[in-house]
Amino acid sequence: VGKSTIASALAILLSQQGHRVGLLDADLFGPSVPLLFGLQDEKLQVKQVHDKQFLVPFTKNGLKLMSIGFLVEPHQAAVWRGPRVSAVVSQLLNDTDWGELDYLLIDTPPGTGDIHITLLQNFSLSGVVIVTTPQEMSLVDVKKSINLFQSDKLSIPILGIVENMSWFTPIKHPDEKYFLFGKGGGEAIAKEFHVPLLSQIPMDESICTNCDEGRLEKMLTSKGIAQAFDVLIQQMLHRIING
Repeated sequence: VGKSTIASALAILLSQQGHRVGLLDADLFGPSVPLLFGLQDEKLQVKQVHDKQFLVPFTKNGLKLMSIGFLVEPHQAAVWRGPRVSAVVSQLLNDTDWGELDYLLIDTPPGTGDIHITLLQNFSLSGVVIVTTPQEMSLVDVKKSINLFQSDKLSIPILGIVENMSWFTPIKHPDEKYFLFGKGGGEAIAKEFHVPLLSQIPMDESICTNCDEGRLEKMLTSKGIAQAFDVLIQQMLHRIING
């Protein structure tokens, strides 16, 4: 549904506003951050502080970036069971030299598995942004995630819903909209769970190329996409600050 693209774009925009921002790619089985930022061939450095070693995050677009993709070969599969998964996620968070940050965004994998439970039980989170696309297949999985975050045992604030790929608008025909994946899914699920629909993010033909080439920031110069992310970041920060 584009969670990594949304998380990375939000991190870039927060940094452009002058905030100190970190982005953790917590999808251990399918990390996307190295590709999105053109760093897939880079390897991390380690620094020694007293008797402990820390991972040094990459800095690009003003962001501090951490991903398991910086520690393994691009085509290497992560064959780990639950306890190992939880330990690696905790290590990436605790053993990275983040420095002083205003915001740390965590890009999670789909579903409601060990990675989510580790984050929710062991770390203090300001809130969750749910990313969906309009079609029913996406909404079914999203509802499960919302139920997890709203459960009595966890009760993590849901900042709102982002509907990604809401429609396709050709660059040469900016007034046209084609609803390739249906219409209204994000609004419906926001009403069902009584959470705000933060923004609807459109598509155009430049997105795939910019992401594959590690030029995510260029995607944000497209007028329709830039406007949608403007709304998203304003709404998200308002919810974080005011509850």
